[in-house]
Amino acid sequence: MFGRAVTPRSIGLICAALAGLLGTGCGSGERLDAREPSGRFTVQITTASFPASQRLSEHTHLVLAVHNLSGRTLPDVAVTICNVTCAFPAPAGQGTSAAAFSENLQMAGLARPSRPVWVLDNPPGPCNFGCEASSDSGAGSPGGAATAYSNTWALGQLPPGRTAKFDFGVTAVKPGRQVLAWEVAAGLNGKAKAVLPDGSLPHGTFAVTILRAPLQTYVNNNGQVVTAANSP
Repeated sequence: MFGRAVTPRSIGLICAALAGLLGTGCGSGERLDAREPSGRFTVQITTASFPASQRLSEHTHLVLAVHNLSGRTLPDVAVTICNVTCAFPAPAGQGTSAAAFSENLQMAGLARPSRPVWVLDNPPGPCNFGCEASSDSGAGSPGGAATAYSNTWALGQLPPGRTAKFDFGVTAVKPGRQVLAWEVAAGLNGKAKAVLPDGSLPHGTFAVTILRAPLQTYVNNNGQVVTAANSP
């Protein structure tokens, strides 16, 4: 994971190095990576979808499905969401320096410069593979699968031949052209590496245009909310 995003893996490596010097884990009596298996775990991204054209106030889904092709169980399959790029080092305001689904305001003196481009309505988890995102976690909540690492959600162990589905339900709140990046990890502490069959890291970007005009909806005679066919 060297030379790429500030993700659970890179942070875990730093923490592990410090722990090796101190003989303990960061803030605990055991190294954070002590129980994480080492090695490369081959995965396939079977789904990577996010609508390229959206509108203000429109609810959409960013879906990433990770299939375990290796013969071993992934210790903790995880996804990191980044602004523009997950590469490290990233320019100011990009990578995980901005909150997930957000961008940073270019203004001095702000205690928290990140402002949402999308509101996270339905995060993935808290259950493992084969489960739908919970709708009772509260709008804007990071959800039960959120981790202590920046912009990262984990769905736990992923046995060989199984698929983990990360389904982020979001609502666009800022118009304009946006680039959202993502990266997949096999574990949170740096020893377990997720790779594609060709040996490359599983990552990608979505280029999205959010139109200023919201979808036009109305309630029909049956009490159903319908999107107008001629919505601009």
